[in-house]
Formats: sequence, structure tokens, C-alpha cells
Amino acid sequence: MHAAYEKLLGGRSGAVGLLVMAVLLLVVFPLTLDMFRLNLVGKYLSYAFVAVGLVLCWGYGGILSLGQGVFFGLGGYCMAMFLKLEASDPISTKIQSTPGIPDFMDWNQITALPAMWEPFHSFAFTVLAVLLVPTILAMLIGLAMFKRRVGDVYFSIVTQAIAAILSILIIGQQGLTGGVNGITDLKTLMGWDIRTDHAKLVLYFVNAALLFGCILFGRYVLGSKLGRLLVAMRDKEERVRFSGYDVASFKVFVFCAAAMFSAIGGAMFTLQVGFMSPSFVGIVPSIEMVIYAAVGGRMSLLGAVYGTLLVNFGKTYFSETFPELWLFLMGGLFIAVVMYFPNGLAGLWQTQGKRLMARLRGEPKPAVAPTVAPAAAPTVTTVTTVTTVATARPSTPEPKRDGIEPGATLEASK
Repeated sequence: MHAAYEKLLGGRSGAVGLLVMAVLLLVVFPLTLDMFRLNLVGKYLSYAFVAVGLVLCWGYGGILSLGQGVFFGLGGYCMAMFLKLEASDPISTKIQSTPGIPDFMDWNQITALPAMWEPFHSFAFTVLAVLLVPTILAMLIGLAMFKRRVGDVYFSIVTQAIAAILSILIIGQQGLTGGVNGITDLKTLMGWDIRTDHAKLVLYFVNAALLFGCILFGRYVLGSKLGRLLVAMRDKEERVRFSGYDVASFKVFVFCAAAMFSAIGGAMFTLQVGFMSPSFVGIVPSIEMVIYAAVGGRMSLLGAVYGTLLVNFGKTYFSETFPELWLFLMGGLFIAVVMYFPNGLAGLWQTQGKRLMARLRGEPKPAVAPTVAPAAAPTVTTVTTVTTVATARPSTPEPKRDGIEPGATLEASK
């Protein structure tokens, strides 16, 4: 029981951190925000899945992926395909040239539903696709890269290139994916209208619950032997490899876990916002997702969530209040974090937050021993001893040198 407590909750401090976040997300926000703002927070929390995965992948595993938007988008598109098929029943699309297919396919003169869309009539298959399609892609990328010991900046560049390629592919296949507009006008989930306020509230709580599940899974991994190996690989990869561990397999695992987290976030984003487009797949959103983890603290799972909320709240507030300056203000925020808080919000809490909380609780400062000037060193008469060691043979007495007997000791005081 104690071991599970330490692994899942991170001990007493970890349990308190989870409790504070649970109260904030599940009590404070729903009670104080209107439905529009609460839905915005739900959208921000869907990005937090990516940031939590990056803490595992980048913060502890040392694998900086600049293509997490790929997995976020794949999860979102899988869910969007199911919702779009449900919204494209023959009755709703009877004015089309070909009823029963999505509207963008009809606009592109497609007369039959493509084979790749057929399985997404099933919700169970859709859920499996959300979890497995991005994970399998991440596994293929990881095996191709890590087995050949490609890492560091080269891996980051490759993932960035994959994000650009997938974004271009989605835009180019307009008849299959909706092109630059994406998949829009999503209305129901198995007959349940997801556009109502009640549905948005339920989806918000489901989103938060899934996020806490990912955080607990991440803490379990980090509290296990695998977590210690990840840190060791990040710092001294060759030493871990020479110890007999398969470093590539560990990297593939943590990269796949981060991809699955991102896909879950993408699916929840689609449900809460009601569309998915290639603008969430490319290079720019992928880099923004890395910024979420950096601002929150790339070594803290909870810090990644707070960082995501802070950055997105800043984007919303600055764009509404200062529409002409908000990009500069966001840039200044990022620069300030990098320069003055390199460990993010989590590092700031470690250095200043705990000290402030102790002061508010009235705890006394730790006693500091008074500084006492050292006593003057006593005057010591230096005695110089010079010993002459006879090197001649014992049978032959050594002659006198400067009036000193052989082997004698001369003592001089000053």
C-alpha cells in the first residue's frame, strides 16, 4: 500500500499537489466560470495531455519531439471521422448529389464513402483507433530512429519534418480529409448532442478525469525502475547501454506513451470544440506544445498542466485586450520564463513558493548559527630540523662536514 502511495501519488507532497489541482479544476472553475469560459478551459486541458507526455518524453527521457502535433491531430481526426459520419446520415444529407457521405466529399465529386472511412461507423473501433493509430506510428518512428541511435537535435528535426509532411498531406487530400478547412460541423456523439451546455459540462469533467489518469500513469512510471532508467539515459546514455540495458526499447516505450497521451487530448479537443483541422498538426502548434511544458517545468507533471493553462490564458487575454500587441506580449512572456525561470513554474515553486507558504503559516525561519570571529592563532616558534642521513657504507665512518658530526641534528630557532 505504501509503495503504491509513493508511486501513484508521489508521497505526501505529491498527494497535496494533486488535491490542489483537483479542487481547482473540478470545483473552482466549474463554480466560478460561465459555460463559454469553462469550455475554453476544457480546450486548454486537452493541450495539457501533450505537455504531460512531453514531461515524460523530454524532461525525463531526454527526447525532444517537435512533432507532437502529429499525434494530437491523428487522435482528433479519428474522433472527427466518427462524428462526421454520424452527422452525415442520408436524411441530413438528402440535398447532396450523393446522400450519406460527408459534405466535403460531395463537393469534391466523390460518389462513394472511401474504404478507410468505413470502420469509423463503429464507436468502439474509433476509440481503439484513437489509442492505437498514433501509438503505432510513434513506435515505427521510434524503432527507425532509436535502433540506429539517432537522437538529440537530429531526432527533433525529423519529428518536425514529419509534422510538416502530415500537414501538407492532409491539406492535399481534400476529398478524404476536408483539406485546409478540416472536418467541421460535428453535432452528436451516438445521438447525444455535444453542442448543449450540459454536454459541454460533462465533457469537461470527462476531460479532467482522463488528464488525472494520465498524470497518475506518468507518476507510476517515474516512480518505478523504468523512471530511474529514463533519468540515467538522459544523463549518461552510453553508461546505461554498457550496463546491458536496451536503451532503444525504453526510448520507444516513453515516446509511444507520450504519443498516446497526445492522441487522447486530440480526441477530447474534437469533442469539446466540434471540429479538427490541419492547423493543429503542423510545426507551429507542435512547438507551442513544447512551450507549454517548458513554461510549466519539464520535470513536473503537474507543472505542465499549469504551464498549459497559463500560456493559453495569456493568449486569450492578450488577444482580447491588446489585439495589436498580443504576439509581442506572448513573446515577452516566453523570454522572461527562459531567462529568469529556466525550470518553469515548478522550479519557481520549489525556490520561492514553499518559502512563502512557510511564512504564511508562521513557521520560524531555520536557526542560523552566529558567526564567531576565529581566535588569533598563538605565536609558535618554528623549529627547523635538518637531518643529515649518512649514505656511506657503515664500515667507513663519514667525515666531518663544516664542523658537524655525521648524523647529528642541527636545531635553529627564529
